[in-house]
Order: sequence, then C-alpha cells, then structure tokens
Amino acid sequence: MASLTETAIVSRKAIKYTVLLIIIIVVARLAFKGGVSVYKRLFPPKPPKPTVSFGKLPSIPFPPKNQPENLSYSLETTSGRLPEFPQQVEVYFMPPTATNIQALEQAKHKASALGFSSEGKLIIENVQNVYLFPKARTPSNLTMNIITGIFSINYDLRSNPRITEGVPPSPESLEKKAMSLLSKAGYLDTDLKESIVTRKLLKAEGENFVSVSSLSESNLVKINLFRKNLGSKKDIPSVTPDMPEANVWFLFAGSKGEIIAAEYHHYPRDEKQSSTYPLKTAELAWQELNSGKAYIANLGENKSEKIAIRNVHLAYFDAGLYTEYFQPVVVFQGDNDFYAFVPAVTEEYLAKK
Repeated sequence: MASLTETAIVSRKAIKYTVLLIIIIVVARLAFKGGVSVYKRLFPPKPPKPTVSFGKLPSIPFPPKNQPENLSYSLETTSGRLPEFPQQVEVYFMPPTATNIQALEQAKHKASALGFSSEGKLIIENVQNVYLFPKARTPSNLTMNIITGIFSINYDLRSNPRITEGVPPSPESLEKKAMSLLSKAGYLDTDLKESIVTRKLLKAEGENFVSVSSLSESNLVKINLFRKNLGSKKDIPSVTPDMPEANVWFLFAGSKGEIIAAEYHHYPRDEKQSSTYPLKTAELAWQELNSGKAYIANLGENKSEKIAIRNVHLAYFDAGLYTEYFQPVVVFQGDNDFYAFVPAVTEEYLAKK
C-alpha cells in the first residue's frame, strides 16, 4: 500500500502534467487557427462562379438626354488611382405591377393619407389610370397612377407666394414628416424604410430656388430619399437619371414646412430573386468613359470640356420607371455635380441593343 507521501507526490505530478497538457492544447489550437488565417490571406479561396440565372440582361434604360461631345477626363481621386471592384455582384429581379380591381379604392386611401381629397378624377378621359386629387382650400394637387402608385404633388405658388416665407423647420423633422406620410399611405417598402437621405437647403429668389449653406438663410428644404445600400456587404448605393436628385423627394416650404412639390417614382425590388453577374474592372470602365461610351447623366455646372473625376464607385441604376432587372453601373463623379454611368456587368452578359 502506497504511503500518504507517495500519493501526494503522484497527485501533484498528475495535476502538473494535466495543466501542461491543457496549455499545449490551447497553444496548438491558437497556432493552428493563426496558420489557417495566414494561409487564407496568402492563398484566398476562389469565389464561386457567377450564377447568371437571368441569362443575358437587357440594356439599362438610360433616358434620352443630350449627350455632350468632345469631353476629356482626368483622374483626380484622393488616391490618384482607380478602385478595385469585386469580381461579381447581385442583379435583382423587379416584379411587374399587377392590375387590381381595388386599385381606385386603394388610391383614394393613399390620397387621403397624403393629405388630399379622396375624390379624384381622370385627368384625360382617354388616358386610363391617371387621376387628379385636389386639396381642400389649397392650390395643391396630387397626380397619381392608380396602378403603379407613382405620384406627383404640385402647388401653385402664384396663388399663394407667401407660403415660402419664414425659416423652415429642421431638416431632421421634415425627413421624419416625409417618412411618416409615406408610411401612412403604404409606400414604405424595405428599400425606403432604410433610405439613404440627402437634404438641400434652398432660398426663393423670384421664380427660382437657389442653394444656401445654412438653415437660417433658407425658405425651403428638399428631402431626397434614395434606396438603402445593397449588395452582399450592403455598401452599394443607388443612383438615378437626375443625380444628385432622388426618384423620391419632397420640397417643404416656409415656417410651417408645407409640401409644395413632391415626386414618387419608385418600383419594388424582389430581394428573394437575385443572381450574381461578373463585373468589368474599373480600368475597363474608365476606358469606356474616355472613348465616349458612358451615359452622361448630369453635366452639372461645368462649362469646360475638361472634367476632373473625383470619385469612382459601383452603384445600382434606379431608373424611376419599370425595368425587369435592377442592374449595377460604374459611377464617375466630378466637380459641380457631374455624373456619368457605364454599365458594370461584362459585355458577354448584356443583350445587344
């Protein structure tokens, strides 16, 4: 029989070796994980091939605009280089708007929620689905396509020019007001609930509105609501044909923050139906810009034919009209609100015009 002393010695050794074994296991595990991490950085796995489930994509519906000629470009980004794009991004399906026998009743509810009379009428007898809804005791009208829900708000400033008097409420409160109106009228889908918002301060000068730098100088505030960022990393914004203006915007005037104009040209996107497509490199898109193959969305206030490009990035083109697929573009942004777009998907997956 072992003595108590011998038992104590054996116990201490067992504890010592157990602790040592645990330390070795922990160190080995950390070393293994670190090695795997380093290996993946040095030899990253190849991304899966693009799924291209929609086949060849139709041409992006850039609206007709006068395209300036003989423009030349200089790359003047912060880094002095073009960015690196991912090899592929998602393209989303956009379901067509279905006709609905309750469309007129639903439109009346929307009009009422937006602050207008529910008693609308056809604007032109032979043009179906487009209705005009008045506003009681106010020179303001809501024009709506009762099938798509697309609408415009107009206010006759000549009838009441004093509505623009006074400093408007804070842009933050007006943004909440715009979102609340859209929510009440059933217009906030997932893309707009998390809108990327821009604000513009304006001042009325005669029949024109000019930009100002501070709220105290302004009479009006414009709230632009862009779709939320998309893509697998949620870092790809949307652009419109009228950049830097969104397809959904409100113009608020005067100390009461009255709506004197608004546009809603938004079509839903099916988040569950998407497919990945290969992308052009930024270098190839830059070549297309310089060879005159880009769409000039906005020349801006540039009087020179020489355009400095300050920012190059990916975006989704939000046409403001129905299109079957929501596709990416390469955006070239310059001084004075210059915007040019190049389709981002590689040519082999674009249908010929």
